[in-house]
Amino acid sequence: MSENLLAIDNGTQSVRALLFDPSGNLLYKQQIHIEPYYSTAPGLAEQDPEVFWGAVCDACQGLWAQGADKSSIAAVSVTAQRSTVLNLDQNGSPLRPAIVWLDQRRTEGLKPVGGLWGAAFKIAGASGTVAYLQAEAEANWLSTHQPEIWEATHKYLFLSGFLTHRLTSQFVDSVACQVGYVPFDYKNQAWCKKWDWKWQAVPVDQALLPDLVPAGSLLGKITSKAAAATGLPEGLPLIAAGADKATEVLGAGCREPHLGCLSYGSAATLNTTHEKYIEIIPLIPPYPSAIPGAYNLEIQIYRGYWMVSWFKEEFGLREQKLADKQGIQAEDLFDELVHSVPPGSDGLVLQPYWSPGLRFPGPEARGAMIGFSDVHTRAHIYRAILEGLAYALREASEKSNKRSGVPITELRVAGGGSQSDAAMQLTADIFGLPVSRPHLYEASGLGAAIDAAVGAEIHQDFNSAVGAMTRLGETFVPNAQTHARYNELYNGVYKNMYKQLRPLYKAMHK
Repeated sequence: MSENLLAIDNGTQSVRALLFDPSGNLLYKQQIHIEPYYSTAPGLAEQDPEVFWGAVCDACQGLWAQGADKSSIAAVSVTAQRSTVLNLDQNGSPLRPAIVWLDQRRTEGLKPVGGLWGAAFKIAGASGTVAYLQAEAEANWLSTHQPEIWEATHKYLFLSGFLTHRLTSQFVDSVACQVGYVPFDYKNQAWCKKWDWKWQAVPVDQALLPDLVPAGSLLGKITSKAAAATGLPEGLPLIAAGADKATEVLGAGCREPHLGCLSYGSAATLNTTHEKYIEIIPLIPPYPSAIPGAYNLEIQIYRGYWMVSWFKEEFGLREQKLADKQGIQAEDLFDELVHSVPPGSDGLVLQPYWSPGLRFPGPEARGAMIGFSDVHTRAHIYRAILEGLAYALREASEKSNKRSGVPITELRVAGGGSQSDAAMQLTADIFGLPVSRPHLYEASGLGAAIDAAVGAEIHQDFNSAVGAMTRLGETFVPNAQTHARYNELYNGVYKNMYKQLRPLYKAMHK
C-alpha cells in the first residue's frame, strides 16, 4: 500500500527532498545546496529560477539513487521560502530572475492610497505604514522600472506557485503560501474584494495571480514532463502545503495557541496558531496557517540567525579552522564560546535590528550594542547576539500574549539555531519557559508531509495527523537563578533601549 509522504522543501540555502512514513519518521533525505541569491547592485537579491527547479529535480533523483521506493509514495507536497516572486509568460517560462525575499529594493514617490481608505488611514495614523507597504511591493518596482517585463507577464507567482506549475502545468498555488506584497485578504484567506485598498496600494490585475486552494487539498498531478525531470511517478497527487514558516509551525506540533514556535533560521520568528483572526500589530496581518482556516500570529526579526552566520564569517575563523583540524562540528566550539561567558554577557546588551521591521520595532530601527567595557571579548559579543535575539522574541511573545489573551506556556524551537544546546538553554532561561526541539530537525518538511497525509487521507484530519507524526525531542528547562538575572537586564535595560535610541535611529535613517 502506498502510504509514505514526500515533501519538497525549497529553503533559502538548500532544497531538500524528504520521504516520511505515516508516523513522522524520516526515511530518506537528499539535500542540494544552492546560492541564496546573486546581487548586481547593493540591496538587490535575485536568482535564476532554473536554479530552484534544477535543485528540486536533483534532490528527487537523489532519493531514488539512495534506494527510496517510488511506489510507496501516496502524495507529494511543496513548501518554499516566502515572498520570493517570479514573472512568467504564457508558457510558464520566467521573464526575468526571481526577486528573492532578502531583496531590499524600494519604490519611493508612489501615488498614495486615496479616497475613503486614504482618509481613514490618515485619521488612524496609518498612512506611513501603507506607504511603506507600497514602497516594499516588488510589483510596484517592476511596473515602474521594468514596464516591458510587467506588460509581458502572464502570471505573477510566489516560488511555491512556480514549482507547482513546473510539477503540474497548472497556474495554481496554496492559500497558505500567500505571504508577501500582493492583494491578499488575510482574514478571509482569498484574493481581496475589488473595493479593498490593497488593489490601490499594489495595482495588480487579478488575472496575473494564480487560482488558490486550501492547504491539504489537491493542486494537481505530476505531469509526464515533470516525471521525466524529477523521477516522480506520473499522476502522483501534489497536495497543497504552506510557506516554510507555516509548515515549520505545523511540523513542530504547535497546533494549539499556548504553544509558541520559535524559528531560529535566516529570519527569526515567533508564531502561534489561532482559529481567530488577530492582528498583533495594526495593519500587519496574521499569515495563513498550514491548517486550513487557521492563522499563524507572527512577529519576525528580519535578519535573525543570519546574525549568527555573520558573526561566524566575520569573527569565527579560528573556530572554523580548529573544527576542521579536530574533525568536529564548528557549532560545538561556538557553544564553548557561549559557555565561556556568564549569563548577561557581563552587561553587554544587544538590540538585533540589523535590518528594520515594518512596525516591530519600526522602519527606522538599527542594531546596537551597549555596555562595552575592557572585560569584553568576541565571546561576549557572540553570547550577546544570542541573548539579544531571545530578548527581542520574548518582547514579541509579550505582545502576542496581550493581543490574543492566550499566554504562551511552552516553546518549540526549529531552524538551524535549534541545534545549539547553548542557544536552547539560553532561550529557556530568558523566557522562563520550557523549550523543546521537535523530534526531527526537518520541521518544515514534516509539516508539508502532514498536509500531504491529510490530503491523501492517510490521516483523517489535522488533529490525528499532528498527533501521529509529531513529538518532542530534547527539552530544556529554565534555571531560576539565571532567569532572575535575565529578567533584570531585560526589564531594566533591554526594554528601554529602543525608546532611548529611537531619536538617533531616526536621524540616521535620513
